[in-house]
Amino acid sequence: MAHGRIAPGRFEDPTALPLLRDGEREPVERARTGTPPRGWRLRIEYALQTAGAVGMVARTVAVDDAVQGARHPQVVILGAGLDGRAWRLPELADAAVFEVDHPASQADKRQRAAALGPPPGDLRFVPVDLAADPLGPALADAGHDVSDPTSWVWEGVVAYLTPAEVEATARAVAALSAPGSRLVLTYQVPSRSAALGRRLARALIRLAGREDPMASEPWRSSWTPAAMRAVLEGAGFAVASDESLVEVARGLGVTLTRASVSGRVVVAGLRPTSPR
Repeated sequence: MAHGRIAPGRFEDPTALPLLRDGEREPVERARTGTPPRGWRLRIEYALQTAGAVGMVARTVAVDDAVQGARHPQVVILGAGLDGRAWRLPELADAAVFEVDHPASQADKRQRAAALGPPPGDLRFVPVDLAADPLGPALADAGHDVSDPTSWVWEGVVAYLTPAEVEATARAVAALSAPGSRLVLTYQVPSRSAALGRRLARALIRLAGREDPMASEPWRSSWTPAAMRAVLEGAGFAVASDESLVEVARGLGVTLTRASVSGRVVVAGLRPTSPR
């Protein structure tokens, strides 16, 4: 939705459209025209897609900036989904990129990614059910080296985990990180207006007769900046920055919708004295 249309010069993602299947492209291409379609159901779909694209731009740019700035030899993307960074970020061409995701989700991703061709660098798929399987052995089998600094990307996942799962994952990441490693994650702060915005969006999706993509992914946690800092520091990280996506969007010249205003992105480095 946003490629070439929102924050040009700061955001682009040519991988997104090829990752969609034929039936999924139609509403996106219709919305990309910038002209609201006729019919109230299609107009609802158009409005929701346009609003969601703005929030994704701010989040993506914030995470990209942190990963590109680190230039680490290893990048691990937790809950990678349809992430296209291995294809679209030139800074990753010289890094080993590990995409970690549930086996079923990753199988779907690999089928879709055939349309992109091979990435320019070293991409390794790591199928792991993090609810049942430890992360370390799977990454080790894929060639992850705990003695080399790693950039960890944990984007758009924390809200769907319980507080205990978030804390356990942060500790696991720290245990697999060499000094100098960096963790980049996004999370949601408690927000009544954002919660109302999400409920409204889901109601409109049902009204438009569309399948709700979030129906099987309930939100399980939200965090104040102080609470998130405590979790990360407890795991052995030092928070370098914690920025609202509203601020990121403002710097890009775009405005977020109510459903997106509770998002934040935090960048944390492993403390040199943190135990391995």
